[in-house]
Amino acid sequence: MLKYTLQRLITFIPMLIAISLIAFIISINAPGDPVERLSKSAGNEGGAEQESGASKKEKQEIRKRLGLDLPIFYISIGSLASSDTLYKIQDKYHKKNLKALTHQSGNWSSVSNYYKNLLSFYDEIKIIKANKIYADNSNLSLNDINESINKLSIETNSLLEKSDKKTIEFKLNQIKQLISEKYYLTHLTSSLSILESNYNKIFNQSTKWKNYIPSIKWYGGNNQYHLWLLGNGKDRRGIIRGDFGISYMDGQQISTKIWDKVWISFALALISIIIAYVVSIPIGIYSAYKNNSAADKGISLVLFILYSMPTFFIGVLLLLGFANPDNLSWFPVAGIQDASTFDPEWSNFKKIQHRLPYLVLPIITYTYGSFAFLSRIMRIGMIDIVSQDYIRTARAKGLGEKKVILKHALRNSLLPIITVFAAIFPSAVGGSVIIEIIFSIPGMGTEIYAAILNYDYPMIITFFTLVGFLTMIGYLVSDLLYALVDPRISYK
Repeated sequence: MLKYTLQRLITFIPMLIAISLIAFIISINAPGDPVERLSKSAGNEGGAEQESGASKKEKQEIRKRLGLDLPIFYISIGSLASSDTLYKIQDKYHKKNLKALTHQSGNWSSVSNYYKNLLSFYDEIKIIKANKIYADNSNLSLNDINESINKLSIETNSLLEKSDKKTIEFKLNQIKQLISEKYYLTHLTSSLSILESNYNKIFNQSTKWKNYIPSIKWYGGNNQYHLWLLGNGKDRRGIIRGDFGISYMDGQQISTKIWDKVWISFALALISIIIAYVVSIPIGIYSAYKNNSAADKGISLVLFILYSMPTFFIGVLLLLGFANPDNLSWFPVAGIQDASTFDPEWSNFKKIQHRLPYLVLPIITYTYGSFAFLSRIMRIGMIDIVSQDYIRTARAKGLGEKKVILKHALRNSLLPIITVFAAIFPSAVGGSVIIEIIFSIPGMGTEIYAAILNYDYPMIITFFTLVGFLTMIGYLVSDLLYALVDPRISYK
């Protein structure tokens, strides 16, 4: 048994690596820019002038802290034409555009020069002051000046995300025409000429053949995946050591946020599971013993009526019936404790006593649907076992029916129940979104729901990773329980 357990734990290593890779791929391909999200959550939104100053510097610091200024993986597989420094480009749409231009021409050097020149040209436009131009020549309209500068800025900025040759040429002509029509923009003529020259070099010096020669680039351990998985030993510890990054919603450490909520969902799920098994197993045994009797049919009818009722319906019904001053106000409406009276210094017994009334209705809502499912599994397993030869032999030896059922039949009929038990671990951590929202329980279900609504990808990826890991643990536990319940099963 110990040898088998160690072997299974060793197989967890490649499985965890696979889970981490999938989670990482999802995170880097998720929509939106994490730097923008974090800067907005910190209240650093602003206009173009702010963006060029302190806000821009802070975003660069956030990128460095998140490791977004590093290569994505240990290696990259591309072509001879592709760049090995494209990861340094901050804007993902700019990256996409540069990749397309490089693929069209096979000439990264010219594409890089064009991109740098385009950024420089755009910076020149941003420093043009409409008020200064108007002050020097009051015959002009300030609105016209602002409109011209804004149009020029928009057209230039759009070039950063355009890779179609005809579109780029059309926009360059528009920019040239706008500069020639407005004398206060003519100082940009030489810069525009250099920009056009660098753009033409992309295709005039085309080397498309480089696209068809494969190239493998090695970055070593200084990459985003390595930082995400193992950390750097300084600012980040990596997910292996419990550091899941920063939440996009509030900038807090996810490891701090998540552990405060996991125990709530786990406690609810654990209590619910214990109650469900304690109730369902005897019902299943009794139904199998009274197979096809009126009692069996009546139990089945009641359980399936309960099973067919939606969770949100039962939850709301319980609130209206037993947490409503107009009916019966037996239980609190929401939460897991009274913030005004709860004292963290209380003993554990006192805390449980205080929280128990808050948990009654959620646990009922959590549990009732499991009765039909688990009891039917137990009933079918028991019916199959009691028809076996060794059960008939035990009866023929004169053993009492109670001893035959509970001692000989029960252990073997538990195997299907144990199989279902494998899903307990991930569900315990995940919680129930519907139940936790209905009863305003601050558990993982509520947290994941908020993360999905707010595109908080690090929290979603953390949940995905934990569920994958706990699923493996659940199946290992169920395999070990098989051997404990059935002596015929042996792991060597």
